[in-house]
Amino acid sequence: MKLKALLKNILLLLLLMTGTTVSAQIPPLDTSIVIQTPNLQQEQFYDTLENRANRRKLTGWLYDAIITPPRPYVDKKALALDYFKNYEGKIIAEIKINALDVFGPTCTDTTKKADHWAERAANKIHTKSNLKTIRKLLLFKIGDRLNPELMYENERIIRDLSYIKDVRIYLEQDPIYPGLVNVLVLTKDRFSFGVSGGVNGTRSGDIEIYNRNIFGVGHEVSVKFVGHVEKEPYLGVETFYTIKNIAGRFLDIRLGYLNTYRREGFAIDFNKPFLTQNIKWGYGGYSARMFRTDRITNNDPVKVDDPMDLSANYIWGGRSFNISPRHENATELVVSTGINNWNFFERPAVAPENSHFFSNHTLYMMGLTISQRRYIQDQLIYSYGITEDIPEGFKNELIYGYDANEFGDRHYLHFFTSNGNLLLSRNGYLFTTAGVGGYLKEGHFEEGMIYGDVNFISKLHTAGRKRVRTFVDLNYTLGIRRFDIENLSLEVNDHIRGFDSDIAVGKQRLNLKLEHVVFLPRQFYKFNIALFGFADVGAIGSNSELIFKQDYYTGLGLGIRLHNENLVFETFRLRLAFYPFHPDDESFIGFALDEQSKQRFISFEPTGPEPVRFE
Repeated sequence: MKLKALLKNILLLLLLMTGTTVSAQIPPLDTSIVIQTPNLQQEQFYDTLENRANRRKLTGWLYDAIITPPRPYVDKKALALDYFKNYEGKIIAEIKINALDVFGPTCTDTTKKADHWAERAANKIHTKSNLKTIRKLLLFKIGDRLNPELMYENERIIRDLSYIKDVRIYLEQDPIYPGLVNVLVLTKDRFSFGVSGGVNGTRSGDIEIYNRNIFGVGHEVSVKFVGHVEKEPYLGVETFYTIKNIAGRFLDIRLGYLNTYRREGFAIDFNKPFLTQNIKWGYGGYSARMFRTDRITNNDPVKVDDPMDLSANYIWGGRSFNISPRHENATELVVSTGINNWNFFERPAVAPENSHFFSNHTLYMMGLTISQRRYIQDQLIYSYGITEDIPEGFKNELIYGYDANEFGDRHYLHFFTSNGNLLLSRNGYLFTTAGVGGYLKEGHFEEGMIYGDVNFISKLHTAGRKRVRTFVDLNYTLGIRRFDIENLSLEVNDHIRGFDSDIAVGKQRLNLKLEHVVFLPRQFYKFNIALFGFADVGAIGSNSELIFKQDYYTGLGLGIRLHNENLVFETFRLRLAFYPFHPDDESFIGFALDEQSKQRFISFEPTGPEPVRFE
């Protein structure tokens, strides 16, 4: 802190030496009284200082490197609700929908035009969202009385769609009848075509072509070609088709066919979530028939060498009850049931102590969830300049299950709790989760785990024209009487980024991740740029000793991310990492050029009952 203060004093001295002043300019007063708040005076001081500093290259560089003016907190949700409340209770007389071009216009300035030939060509190729498709997403209709909270929620739901960049709902009082209001819904699409892919060493690779809004109706289609130079089929395919919001009931269905060297089979899943607290019934499920696969589920951390032939089926349903209807932040109680079934037609050859892991069994579950959720708006967290909806609230979940298992019936218990709130003084966001779960058989606790996670996101700081955030994630997981074949790693979910080791595994893991992100104001060929540096440390090993006595591994690195919010493409990432304490099967230096999927906030939305995953 002393060093930073000294540097600031040096900057002020340089400004004086170059003939500039840093005194705030106070406008002449008239007969009215002008009162300046401390925040306004402080903001005026930094604005004046920045303008003076930018007159010289040296002082301008010093300002960007040293000075970080405070960024006043703006409650965007409160502003939006205040706007809608001006029309609260009025009857909706008309609803108009306008889908904007991908490039050029914005929801705040519809007169803007695409300024490059490639953007104009993309606008012609792209099929805008069908107006009927957008209308099916609306939670209100003509004749309803305007509800400000419902309007805000509707913007959030539409904005969360993968093919929508932004949405704004504008209101206008009817010029003749003051009790009526007209509604204009503006939506801005993302360019719906995308391509992704990657290479895994010199033996395998894949490339995927997809459309997130085919024909403008919100459906998704993807085709992935997967190849391997040694394993058959040498060139395979994975294809999926998703139908969104069937009949306007927010029911999605996804169909898939897979035939690659990894797996062959069919899959279908469907989901009608508790999208808002007004939805009374939620349900969903999936069914997969795999004739050949190396994993029980698509993202299962347990991988086997011998192919399996199996079917996996799951179905759930639940009813929501509002238990605090008059409270500003409604609390809901959800009662749910679910059935999970695994049936193996051909099992892998494994050690006898692991054979129970591949058992034929049916798990009958009941869940009780109490949750509260609300959302606020911010920017530059996981996205690049667009509005992001950050959840606040809590979720407490208790699940009981009965496992009808070919190797002996048993009971299942699971408790989960999570909380997320804006910190006092608007200093950032803090999310916490914790849980314990496992099976009870003949008085013994098996296949159990205890886990906890603390996730902190700092507020957005200003450094010149740049914006800066810090991310901290602390995670602990302990497995209790797990199968030998089940192991935690530091690779899954990037507990140490870029780390890839089959040696650093165990039944217990403690992990700390730190990341500092600088969002740059300039673009690279229309792509937003973010620089990041990270430091990860993880301890992993046996569950028979304290975690602090286990092996430690670290990862240090830096990188750059490129993303265009007008496209459905994933974020492109270039990363260089160093692993000072690395196992024998991991190198000291790691380099990666890949794609990064958009991270999601911890959700407090009630879901169907499922056993907790050990990963």
